[in-house]
Amino acid sequence: MNPSPRSSDHTSRRDFLATAAGVAAGSAMWGWMPTPGTAMEPIKAHLKPRAKRVIWLFQSGGPSQIDLFDPKPLLGKRHGEELPASIRMGQRLTAMSGNQSTLPLVGSPFQFSAHGKSGAQISELLPHTAAIADQLCIVRSLHTRAINHDPAITFVQTGSEIAGRPSIGAWLSYGLGAGNPDLPASIAMVTQNKGGQPLYARLWGSGFLPSEHQGIQFRPGKDPVLFLKDPEGLSKPMRRQMLDALLELHRFQDPQDSGFIRSANHRNELAWRMQGSVPEVVDLSDEPEETFELYGEDSRTPGTYAANCILARRLAERGVRFTQLFHQGWDQHGNLPGALRTQCRETDQASAALVTDLQRRGLLDDTLVIWGGEFGRTSYCQGKLTPQGFGRDHHPRCFTIWMAGGGVKSGLTYGSTDDLGYNIATDPMDVHDLQATILHMLGIDHERLTYPFRGRRYRLTDVHGKVIDALLA
Repeated sequence: MNPSPRSSDHTSRRDFLATAAGVAAGSAMWGWMPTPGTAMEPIKAHLKPRAKRVIWLFQSGGPSQIDLFDPKPLLGKRHGEELPASIRMGQRLTAMSGNQSTLPLVGSPFQFSAHGKSGAQISELLPHTAAIADQLCIVRSLHTRAINHDPAITFVQTGSEIAGRPSIGAWLSYGLGAGNPDLPASIAMVTQNKGGQPLYARLWGSGFLPSEHQGIQFRPGKDPVLFLKDPEGLSKPMRRQMLDALLELHRFQDPQDSGFIRSANHRNELAWRMQGSVPEVVDLSDEPEETFELYGEDSRTPGTYAANCILARRLAERGVRFTQLFHQGWDQHGNLPGALRTQCRETDQASAALVTDLQRRGLLDDTLVIWGGEFGRTSYCQGKLTPQGFGRDHHPRCFTIWMAGGGVKSGLTYGSTDDLGYNIATDPMDVHDLQATILHMLGIDHERLTYPFRGRRYRLTDVHGKVIDALLA
């Protein structure tokens, strides 16, 4: 039989180059693949980092800055009067209050007082937060573009109001790698049994970044991470043999699939290591009694905000890069006085305890703690204003967050709003500015952390954002 034109004796130049490229790519891919007990190597930071990790205490729904951190005495004096057109300036309202025939101003029923050497004005609803006032950097002049929850929280988490972009935790994983090879770089926890606006896995997802950068959700109970346990009847040695065989098999895959294979192997190896690391980190039985006293009685119950705060500290001790706690229930369109008391009772002590706990363990200096939601609340009443109660609508024009540790300037109150708490008066700060500043604290130039996708290079801050130097220590 005559040899085929494509036999080894008659290899074309095109076939030779294709084969050579496949061998080279396959070798490079195999050289990258993690072996048991290893993880991705961190990329060298652009700048000298102030912080090594972030804990974001995300208050989902939009806490009322007017009732917590930004007192407006004039609102009390003008309680019940109509919001002046000169203040609103034709700005859009949500469908929930935009059809109201009247927009009466409503003052806060809660008292404010100065705390610490910084004199920070904090509501009576937050006595524990007030006790750490000198550790806080309070930003009163944050503003956002989105007026409804889903686009607003997506914007804060991903830098875009449109779903599909990588989360900030995924960007940090991509830019800096994991701080602990046995745990994910990004971890999310949601307070159990809380109603409110829905939360989605895409808020801590990887978007178009490789899937190894996706955040992992920890849940209370016997299975903190879904599908992490081996199936019944599969022993640890058998699982290890399966993973080793899969790694060997992947050596012979199409080089064009190398990115997918790399991500799959990383996930498999991380899951293998997490089978040992996760049960240990979520087991609070080794915590002393004083820890539960510090964080409050709720911290004894798995899944509560307070218990999740303890877990966030334990993850910080183990080097996890980005931990986010989501606490729903701040969307107070009605019965704000009662609902706000509940929210503060559930979160105030544990939030302050986390800062105190990190500080006494020597972790606060290189851990950035952030507290805040996706927008603020209006200075006018949504619905009917009664002596018994009122509500506040969404307000993207100005809202308040606080930060502590991680290289921020403590004892600072940054920015201000007008006398009615409706517009920013000084030092406006966009959400993209916040994201750029967070990345800067971690040693990342936000303009240089990019990823090519569909013909352009994307970044967390898109084409916007600037570092707010005044917030840096």
